[in-house]
Amino acid sequence: MARLAAFILVVFGLLPIANWIAGGHDAPWYGARLRLWAIGGAVVVAIALGVGLAVRQRPTLWPVGLWARLAMRWHAANRRADGMIALIAGGLYAIISRVIFSAKPLLTDEIILLVQARIFASGRLWSPAPPYPEFTSAMHLLDWNGKVYGQFPPGGPAMLAIGTLLHIEWLVGPIAGALGVYAFARLLRMVERRDGVALAALLLFAFAPFTAFLSGSMMNHVTTSTWLLVAVLALAHTTRASDAVPGVAHAVPRAAFLMGLCLGIAASIRPLDAAAFALPAAAWLLVRAMRGGAPHVRALCWSGVGIAIPIAALLAVNAAQSGHPFEFGYITMWGKSHALGFHEAPWGPPHTPARGLELVNLYLLRLQLNFLETPVPALLFATAALALTRIRSGFDRYVLMACGLLLLGYFAYWHDGFLIGPRFMLPLAPWLALWTARFPATLEARHVSLTTQRMVLTCGITSLVLGGLILLPLRANQYRNGMPVMHLDADVAADAAGVTNAVVLVRESWTAQLVVRMWALGASRVESQGLFARMDACDLDQLLTRIERDGGDSASFLGAARAIAATSRRLVRVRGVGDSTVHLTAGAPIAEVCLRRIRENQAGFTLFTPLLLAGRSGNLFVRDLHARDSLLLQAHPGKPVYLLLKDTTATAPLRLLPVRMDSALAEWRTVD
Repeated sequence: MARLAAFILVVFGLLPIANWIAGGHDAPWYGARLRLWAIGGAVVVAIALGVGLAVRQRPTLWPVGLWARLAMRWHAANRRADGMIALIAGGLYAIISRVIFSAKPLLTDEIILLVQARIFASGRLWSPAPPYPEFTSAMHLLDWNGKVYGQFPPGGPAMLAIGTLLHIEWLVGPIAGALGVYAFARLLRMVERRDGVALAALLLFAFAPFTAFLSGSMMNHVTTSTWLLVAVLALAHTTRASDAVPGVAHAVPRAAFLMGLCLGIAASIRPLDAAAFALPAAAWLLVRAMRGGAPHVRALCWSGVGIAIPIAALLAVNAAQSGHPFEFGYITMWGKSHALGFHEAPWGPPHTPARGLELVNLYLLRLQLNFLETPVPALLFATAALALTRIRSGFDRYVLMACGLLLLGYFAYWHDGFLIGPRFMLPLAPWLALWTARFPATLEARHVSLTTQRMVLTCGITSLVLGGLILLPLRANQYRNGMPVMHLDADVAADAAGVTNAVVLVRESWTAQLVVRMWALGASRVESQGLFARMDACDLDQLLTRIERDGGDSASFLGAARAIAATSRRLVRVRGVGDSTVHLTAGAPIAEVCLRRIRENQAGFTLFTPLLLAGRSGNLFVRDLHARDSLLLQAHPGKPVYLLLKDTTATAPLRLLPVRMDSALAEWRTVD
C-alpha cells in the first residue's frame, strides 16, 4: 500500500498528465513550475553541500542531539506542550484571517455558508422567500418553494452559526484549525513512537502554509478536517485498546461512540470527505468484532449509534428544506448533474474519467507547491518515505486507505476545487506531514550513511527556509490583493457617506442582471447558464423585458428563449465593457437600451453577493434592475434611495450616489 501511494504521488504529483489529455483541464503553468523546481533544487543542493563540507571540517557545527532533546521536552510536557503549539497555530491563523482575508468571507462559497449560518442563528432553517427574489438572489443560494437557504449541507453553516451567536464569525476557522492541531498532537503521541518524528510532523502540519491559509478562511474544509482528526484520534483509542488492559471494556465503547459522532458531524459538513474516512473505519471495526470478543462488538455498535445522531439531524434538515431527507440543496438547485459520477456537469463540459484523472493530477501538482510553499516539490520527502517503507501498522493501512478513497471520490467529482490552494485535499495534509517527517528516520532505519542523512535533512530545512523567505510572502500578497472588490465593506462606505435607513441599489454587471432575471422567471441555474451562453445579450434583455411586462411565466420565457438560442448566428464577445462574458450578434444593430447597459458596464459596477451580509444602520442592499426597481421601492415608501457602484479600477472605493426618484422614473419610461 505504501509503494502504491508513492507511485500515485510520483505519477500524478510530478507529471503533467492533464496537459497530455486533449481538451479539458490543463496545467499551463507546469513549465514555469518545472523551472522553479530545477533552480530551487540546484540552490538547495548547493547549500546542503556547503553545509556538509563545513560540518566535515568542523563537526561541532552540527548540533548533535538538539532535536532529540527538544522532542523529549515536548513529550514530557504532554498536554501542556500540545496546547501551547495549538494556541500559537490558532493565533497565526487568526492573524491570517484579519490581515490577509480582512476577517471577511471572500469567496462565494464562504458568503453563502455565512448567510445560512445567520439564518440558523436566528432560530430558523430557512428564510421566507421575498416576493421578488431577483433583487437578492445569488449563486448557491436557493429561493425555492417559498424558502431561501444555502445549497451546502447544514453542518458547515452550523459551525459558523456558533461564531455568529458569539460575534466572532471570523474566528471560527482559526479556532477549528487550532483544535485540529491539538487533536493531531494527541494522535501522534499514540501512533508515532519516535518523538522526533511526531514533533516534526506536528509542526509541519500546524504551520504548513496550506493548512494556515485555509484555517484563516471561513471555508467548511477546515471544520471538516478537524472533526475527521478527532474521529481518527478516537478510532486510534478504540483499536489500540485490549481486553488485557483494565477498564478497556468501558473505554472502547466510549471512544467508538465519539469516533462515530465526529464522523457523522463531518458528514453533515462534507459528506464525501467523511465517507472516505468512515468506510475503512467501519470495515476495521467490523473485522475486529468478527475476530474479537464482546467489547469489540459493543465498539462497533456504539460507533453506529454515534454516527447515526448527526446523520439523523442532517436528514431532518434536508427534509425541512428540500422536502426530501436525501436531497441536498445543491441537488435541488443544480439537479443530479451535481452528484458524483461521470455525466453532464452543472456547467461546462461533461465529467468523464479522463477529466477526473486531470483533476486528481492538478490537485497533487498544486499540493507540491501550496502544501509547504517550497522551491522544490513539497511532497518529495513523503513520497520517498512511502516508497522505502513496508507498512506493518494497521493504523497506517487505515490512513492510506482513507486517503486513497478521498482521491477516488474527487476523481469522480466534476468541479475543480482550487481556491486558497487545492482545498479539497486538506484532509490529506496531516498525513502528508507525518510521512514527510518520517523520511529522515526511514533513512536512519535503513542504515544510510550519516553524511547522506545530514545532507537530506539540510536540503529539507533549506527548502523550508527559502520558501518561507521568498515564496510564502508572495503567496500571502497574492491572497491579500486578490479579488479586491470582495475586501470592500459597503457598511463602512454607507457610514462614511452618512447613509442610514435607506434602500441601496447595487449596480452589478449587465451579465449578472440578465442571469438573475432568468432565475426569477423560473429558469433553473443550469438552463440559465446554457441560454446565456447561446443568446445575444441584447436579444435576451429585450425578451426578458417583454415577458416581465406581459406577466409571462416560466414556460413562455423558456419556449421563446430556446427558439432564439436555436437560431444559427455568430456571436462575438464585446470588448472594453469590463465584462468579458457579454456577447452580441456580429454586425447586428444594437438597441438603445443595450447601448445604455454597455455604457453602464464601462462606468463601473460591483458584486452583489457580498452585500447579502451587509445592512448595518438600517440600510437595505438590493440589486439594481432599473425599471423593475419600482416594484421593490413600492414596498419601502418614503425611504431615501441610493445607488452603489464602483469604478472600473481595481482599487477604486465603493461610491453611494443619491437617486432622485422623479428623474429615475422618467428615465425608466423612456429607456426600459
